[in-house]
Amino acid sequence: MAPGIFSIRELANADPLLLKQKLGTIGLQHFFHANGIDESNVREKYTPKSTSFSNSQILPRDYHKQREIELVIKEMAENLAIRLRKGGKLTSNLSLYAGAASTSEYSSVKVSRNIEAMQNTKELQDIAISLFREKYQGGAIRQIGISGNQLSDSSIKQLSLFESVEENQSNEKQESLQKAIDEIRETFDFLSIQKASSLSEGSRVIYRNKLIGGHAASQNKEDKDVS
Repeated sequence: MAPGIFSIRELANADPLLLKQKLGTIGLQHFFHANGIDESNVREKYTPKSTSFSNSQILPRDYHKQREIELVIKEMAENLAIRLRKGGKLTSNLSLYAGAASTSEYSSVKVSRNIEAMQNTKELQDIAISLFREKYQGGAIRQIGISGNQLSDSSIKQLSLFESVEENQSNEKQESLQKAIDEIRETFDFLSIQKASSLSEGSRVIYRNKLIGGHAASQNKEDKDVS
């Protein structure tokens, strides 16, 4: 272990950049594991009780502005939604991690919540932002991770008894639009359709997609950008 770190708690609160410098990629893996974020691609010969889609990133600088932090969270929630739709899955639990910068006097945000099974981009973004705002006390953020857990097959989605006909039709239209956008990105390039917010200061979506080739197919790869 790196000098001065003797417990899981100390590892979870260590500077990930220093861990990477001292121990390489394995140092970052230990850091994320200590914070409950596991991106391992397990290939054991058994059926797990629950699977998940997750991605995480270390930001290129300390993010002090809440709007910039939330922009990245929304981008990562969209990435999760795309992977869910492509995998034909719904998530019934959303976990969010926003790691405090080493200079911050505030604690990291670690929160998880059971939700209605979904794969809708806007719904996942809204829940992720809600979770963040509930726990965020202030201070700079340097790492962000998001995970969709307790996955189920999208073909067995249950209809809500409290959803009106109009709401159901609206949701179906949103799902059709999202799938159409997914297909365009798959055929051409992930950046062929982007929100104006991708040009905002603090956005990571353009850089990260250029880094991995810019093609929608690469969204299924484990996200381990530590730039």
